[in-house]
Amino acid sequence: MTDTPPHEPVRPDPDQLLDAIRHEEATAGRGKLTIFFGACAGVGKTYTMLQAARAAQGQGRDILIGIVETHGRAETAALLADLPMLPSRRIEYRGRLLAEFDLDAALARSPQLIVVDELAHSNVEGSRHAKRWQDVHELLAAGIDVYTALNVQHLDSLNDVVAGITGVLVNETVPDPVFDQADEVRLVDLPPDELLARLAAGKVYLGDAAERAAKNFFRKGNLIALREMALRRTADRVDAQMRAWRDSLRVTQDPLIWEARERLIAAISGTGDDEKLVRETARLASRLQCEWIAVHVDAPNESGTQRAAAIAAQQLAESLGAEVVTLPGPDVAVTLAGYAKQRNVTKIVCGSQGRPRWALLWRKGVVPALLQRVPDVDVVLVGLSRPGQTLRLAHAPLSPQWGWRLLWATVITAGTTLLSVLTLSALDLANVVMVYLLAVVLASATLGRTAGLLAAALSVASFNFFFVPPRWTFSVDDPQYLITFAIFFVVALLIGQLAARLREQARAAGLREQRATALAELARELSGALQLEQIAEISRRHLGSLLDAQVEVLTPDLQGRLGAAEGSSADLAVAQWVLDHQQEAGAGTATLAASPARYLPLKAPMRVRGVLMLQMADLDRLREPPLRRFVDACAAQVAMALERVHYVEVAQDALVSMEGERLRNALLAAVSHDLRTPLTAMVGLAGAIEQATDLHRAQGMAATLGDEAEQLSRLVGNLLDMARLQTGGVKLRKEWHSLQEVASSALHQLRAPLARFVLKADVPADLPLIEMDALLMERVIVNLMDNAAKYARPRPSAADPAPHVHLLVQARVHVLGAAQQEAQLIIQDDGPGLPEGDPARLFELFARGNTEDSVTGVGLGLALCALIVKAHGGTLHAERVAPHGARFVLTLPSARLIEDTPGEPNDADHGVDSGTLRT
Repeated sequence: MTDTPPHEPVRPDPDQLLDAIRHEEATAGRGKLTIFFGACAGVGKTYTMLQAARAAQGQGRDILIGIVETHGRAETAALLADLPMLPSRRIEYRGRLLAEFDLDAALARSPQLIVVDELAHSNVEGSRHAKRWQDVHELLAAGIDVYTALNVQHLDSLNDVVAGITGVLVNETVPDPVFDQADEVRLVDLPPDELLARLAAGKVYLGDAAERAAKNFFRKGNLIALREMALRRTADRVDAQMRAWRDSLRVTQDPLIWEARERLIAAISGTGDDEKLVRETARLASRLQCEWIAVHVDAPNESGTQRAAAIAAQQLAESLGAEVVTLPGPDVAVTLAGYAKQRNVTKIVCGSQGRPRWALLWRKGVVPALLQRVPDVDVVLVGLSRPGQTLRLAHAPLSPQWGWRLLWATVITAGTTLLSVLTLSALDLANVVMVYLLAVVLASATLGRTAGLLAAALSVASFNFFFVPPRWTFSVDDPQYLITFAIFFVVALLIGQLAARLREQARAAGLREQRATALAELARELSGALQLEQIAEISRRHLGSLLDAQVEVLTPDLQGRLGAAEGSSADLAVAQWVLDHQQEAGAGTATLAASPARYLPLKAPMRVRGVLMLQMADLDRLREPPLRRFVDACAAQVAMALERVHYVEVAQDALVSMEGERLRNALLAAVSHDLRTPLTAMVGLAGAIEQATDLHRAQGMAATLGDEAEQLSRLVGNLLDMARLQTGGVKLRKEWHSLQEVASSALHQLRAPLARFVLKADVPADLPLIEMDALLMERVIVNLMDNAAKYARPRPSAADPAPHVHLLVQARVHVLGAAQQEAQLIIQDDGPGLPEGDPARLFELFARGNTEDSVTGVGLGLALCALIVKAHGGTLHAERVAPHGARFVLTLPSARLIEDTPGEPNDADHGVDSGTLRT
């Protein structure tokens, strides 16, 4: 006997886990939708719904009756007693006040559960949404649970089927995804006989309305069919829930036991009953629990009526949950087959209008071509009404432009005839035919297909009347000319149609090239935008000129609230709704349609970054698939640019934060070391002085203690001054001072550190007075000299065991013009010199030329000097001195220097000699 190996658990699919987490996050704060579903009116949906609401109230839930239609039924009205009611909103419509559901009041009240009857109801014009189910969606998004009621005939995918059974076309419908995505569907069922008994008892409709209903809609056959449809649709939903539950187990169970998902295409032609095709495909996709795509091939020879019909069918498909795609291409079958292979489609649903057999002899249909090109894909045919029997969109009358085109085609043919008649003596009939063919090509290429067809017919007639014997009649002597006429007409027609097709393709290609170029130019300019204002200006300029529209880009602040510039025509309430709900709204949509502009959400990969407002004279142009694709592509580019700028700002903030953290750490590290060193020395000296018995020694230690205290004072002073200068907290107190006095005072403070240097001071006594802050400028000179004292250290050698470093302090004046001069102060040493690299880096915060532990310093001295000099409008830079050494040059420009000859300074007071000092 062999042991059966234990079943190894299947490793969870990370993609499915991520999808499940995203779905849970998306539905976490969303309300629950419960639909009370029935076959028709009178089965007790509203009654059952109110009973459920009362039961929920008994469980302690906050209940609100949003709107309920009792239709005069006493038992239903009795259930409303003692339930909190939301006042209706009164809207004036065509001279009447109508009661409508108050969505804003319901959102403000924010109950736990709200009852909203008649989900398929159409709102009065001027409401925020066109349909009540859209109001319900907004309530759910706000986290409010909703009870609502719906009849089977109001489901969009079953609308045509119900109309075929009952003979009544219901105009108020609900998209199937609303029903499918409901959290719970409760079927309210009643046998037809009981329903008819309720109708006869006046419990459904009253008076004459009940009699009319019994004769028309409420016939027993209709009720049986509607009941079956309601039961089947509910069963389909239960089956979908079961499939979804089984799919959720794929995370932990073997996925090989599951079938591959199917994908359908509904081929929309724009020439037949496409609405029936769309609904049949939606029902098939619902039964197969698969996704489906409504595809329309926008061929160059498609008429405006066909394009309008295709757009209407695609809008219906989108409301039923389909993905909508429009593909440009000259051949429908080739384009459709290529897209089916690209999307891995398993079934293509096409319409069949029962074309005559003779029509198949000269033109191959789309279905045979599809079967030949994609034999692995099933082609499902849906029987459609014949063109003469179906309800079609009204054909728009020919525009005056078409009349002029036909007139020009006639003129071209007449001109060709006149030219041929005048040159008949020099032309054979064969050449006349060629001239007519040239005229047909010219008419087709410049005026279109219809004009080319007219030119071909007129050319054959003119050739027969003016040139074929007997001339000036339409009769012919030789029957061979009939063959000539036929071939002539066919050749002219084919050449003309090919020329017209080339014209249309060239026009379409030119338009695509224009839009592609415009999109590339928009992307190029947006890639260089660094501010939101630049993105808004670029979008306004490009889209405004291309669409002939007023364009605005609205972006939210940190709190997610939109703002508009002064003079903006944007409706911020509509734009804010679009931003919050991530759906387009405004003119031409089902939401806030009273607005004169269309508002599109700017969806970036991470989130919605703003709202694009388009105010056009003809917003119906946005229904054209090529233009809509172009607008969507432009909106995507703008959204990505906004997101890029957002993350640039985030990166800059992060960089500033990181730099601040680095500077803080560097400051703490440096200050902790440089404060500890003098403090340790001061504590030790203080203890030593306290225990000292020799007065002379105690005085020496006291002097050293004073030097350490001065060093500590300079360090703290640099820190405080740097902080004040960087925050703008220092106000310069400029007065007229002598540079010699300021320099002498600075040198006096550094007597001890400069004791081992050979100091040479060349500061002329006759320097003019300079307008400056003497205390801050003295700090600059002290820091520069102290920097030299730290880094320009003497290096002993065998030849000179006690070397000295020479230090030069020099001041001079440069005359720049008649009333412009500048003063320079140079501090130079012949020590080791500057470190490798750019000398300008020495003036950065916490930059140090030597990182040896024996050299104390935080790296603030030179940075503080640069800030102070910059505040005075001057410059400070460092230079290397050959063969070794460093030079710091301080320049103070001034527009006016007071020429003054001060008295001779008392150098002895500062311990400074104008000559060479060796201290």
